[in-house]
Amino acid sequence: YYLIHPFTGLCYEPVNNIDVYEYLWVSNQDVAEHTLHTPFLQHMQLGDLQADNYVKFIIQDINYLVVVTDMLDEMRNEVEVPEDLHDFMEDRCESYKTYAESTLKEFNLNYLSDYKDIMENQDPIYFAVALLPCSRLWLWLANQLNENCCSAYFTWKMSNMCGHPEQHYKALLDKYLTTPEQKELANKLFRQQMNNEHDFFASSLE
Repeated sequence: YYLIHPFTGLCYEPVNNIDVYEYLWVSNQDVAEHTLHTPFLQHMQLGDLQADNYVKFIIQDINYLVVVTDMLDEMRNEVEVPEDLHDFMEDRCESYKTYAESTLKEFNLNYLSDYKDIMENQDPIYFAVALLPCSRLWLWLANQLNENCCSAYFTWKMSNMCGHPEQHYKALLDKYLTTPEQKELANKLFRQQMNNEHDFFASSLE
């Protein structure tokens, strides 16, 4: 005999007659239906989803992958018995790790290694130099782009077109970068980071 799910109206076998895998899905399929009709997925389907909303989604997804992969790595080291549960944690960890790595490869994150290299091998003032291209360039780009409030990306323009990076950087750089050698190195690192910013935008739509 079959039961009628109180939320979905679907027929399903009693839990004693079906495996837990199917039971859990059928018992909670109403949540799946609610998820399908969330504004995010509906606007994605219509093609008018705001870009900022999609970016927030992607950031959450990447954070999920990284954090859960770390948790699985911890779990596979803690769970030794039963053996099949350990094997499950091991398998899922490797699967998540592979997916996380392939997902992150789609993003141009190479510049992060340059930040780390500067942080570890240069005086702290040069890390400030490395941060400046992002602050200065994004402000400039936002003011150059010709977008109006109907654009899906107008929020990005508005959030980046106002700012005064000179208030944070100018006096500091002038104070600590005084010799020709210091200024030459600063310019070299600044250009490196400017090129990294360029590559970040360029790789987003190739």
